This record gives sequence, structure tokens and C-alpha cells, in this order.
Amino acid sequence: MTETEVRAAIEAERGELAELLAGLAAERWDEPTLCAGWRVREVVAHITMPFRMSMPRIALEMLKARGNFDKMADRSARSDAAVLTAEDLVAAVRDNVDHPWKPPGGGYAGALSHDVIHGLDITVALGLDRVVPAERMRMVLGALSPKSVNFFGVDLDGIELRADDLDFTYGSGSVLAGSAQDLLLVLCGRTLPAGSLRGDAAERFTEPVPPSR
Repeated sequence: MTETEVRAAIEAERGELAELLAGLAAERWDEPTLCAGWRVREVVAHITMPFRMSMPRIALEMLKARGNFDKMADRSARSDAAVLTAEDLVAAVRDNVDHPWKPPGGGYAGALSHDVIHGLDITVALGLDRVVPAERMRMVLGALSPKSVNFFGVDLDGIELRADDLDFTYGSGSVLAGSAQDLLLVLCGRTLPAGSLRGDAAERFTEPVPPSR
């Protein structure tokens, strides 16, 4: 894909996310997401952090976190989510649909992946029936590398991920099947809702089935 095509996909993804967030009821902003310990508002604060924070502030926050990016990102998401309203966060997404931010070493494909994955952290956790457009998903899956997968530390030894809606497989072994976007979340270390995946290893990557009443 060309840079122009990827940037157009980023703009579309952020625009759609802004509209979805604008339609959320107030109480849904405080519901948990697939990002452990983060509510919707923390995830959106994290998505928009590169748009809202200057490089000097990021450098200062990294210094406070002693160079630990994950610690810095968590602290910033929580502190920003405590002071920014839902309207502020929606505006931060909507006003930056064409922002040129790129993650270090990730390029525009990395920026698209960042938006898609965190958008799914929200929509899947809230049970919203949003499907990322196939061409956008192909861009994200095509940007995967062993390094990016290893970053999340997911044990996929002996497992083949196989999408049932796109031509995508990853790994080898016992088949774990599901939608491409759900398998992307598996690669990112997320635990999915019960019933999202099929295969002998499905229970390893999904929440337990709620007991019947």
C-alpha cells in the first residue's frame, strides 16, 4: 500500500471512531475495555496522547517514568482521563483525523495499527457490532512482524491462527479460528469475550462462559 492509501485509512478509522464515541452514553465511558485496568476514557486518552502532548512534555513524562514507556503511557492515560471530559476526548480524535503522528519505527502502518487495535479494545469490550473494513484490516495484518508479535509475549506455540473472513493465517499447529480482527487481538495479548474463538485452545484466549442461571 502507498503512504497516501495508508494515511487515508488512518483518517477514515479516526473519523469513524470519533462518531462512535460521540454516540456513547455517558456511563459507557467508565466501562472496562480489553486493555486491563483501563476504561473507555483511559483508552481514548491514550489514543490521543500523541496529538495532545508536546515532545517536551513526553520527554519529561518519560524521565519521570525512568525511561519505561509502558509506565509513562499508563500514568498519562490515567491522569488525562481524570481531567478531560468525554466531549474533550471525542474532539481530540475528531480534530486530529489527519494528524501525521507515527510511532517510533512503526511508520504510518504502525499508526493505523495503533488506532485499529485500541478501537477494538473499546468496541469488543462494549459488545458493539463494529467490523473494521477488510482493506484496513489487511493493512494492519500485513504490517505484523515477529518483533511486533513478540512484544506482547503471547504464547502461540503449536497454534495456527486462521481467519474465517479474510485470507490470513499465523503460526502452525492446532487451528484457532475466528474473525481477523479477533485474531489480531489474540496476537496483541487481549482476552476476548467467551465464544469469540473456535478450536481446542479457544478457552486460553477468552473469558470463561458465564454460569447459567
